[in-house]
Amino acid sequence: MALKISLKPHERLIIGGAVISNGAAKSDLVIENNVPILREKDILGSTNADSPCKRVYLAIQLMYIDEKKLAEYHKTYWELIKDILQALPSRHDLIAEISEHILHGQYYQALKLTRKLIEYEQEVLTHARNSARRI
Repeated sequence: MALKISLKPHERLIIGGAVISNGAAKSDLVIENNVPILREKDILGSTNADSPCKRVYLAIQLMYIDEKKLAEYHKTYWELIKDILQALPSRHDLIAEISEHILHGQYYQALKLTRKLIEYEQEVLTHARNSARRI
């Protein structure tokens, strides 16, 4: 079954490792085979991977779009996850679910769940900053 994607003017996306930029008008693309696709809103650049959970997201994103270095990205993922589990033990179940998707090569599903992990991390950091200001 084909996937239809509507692109906003100047929106970018990655299709199978290629970065595609839309022109000035809205466009529709039809993807007729199974290939990794990430819309601009889901792409995290390396310069924006400024927290442990965002670095996990980046590692999974690279697994999803660049199969050539899969072993390298897996190694990075497992190293990061070990540290995150120590820092956020309350998110063990979510991390286990993300890892299960990684083990089954379901990288897009893992990315979606990792967004929840990033949201939680941001909540913890915001709470810590607010607590420090009160002191």
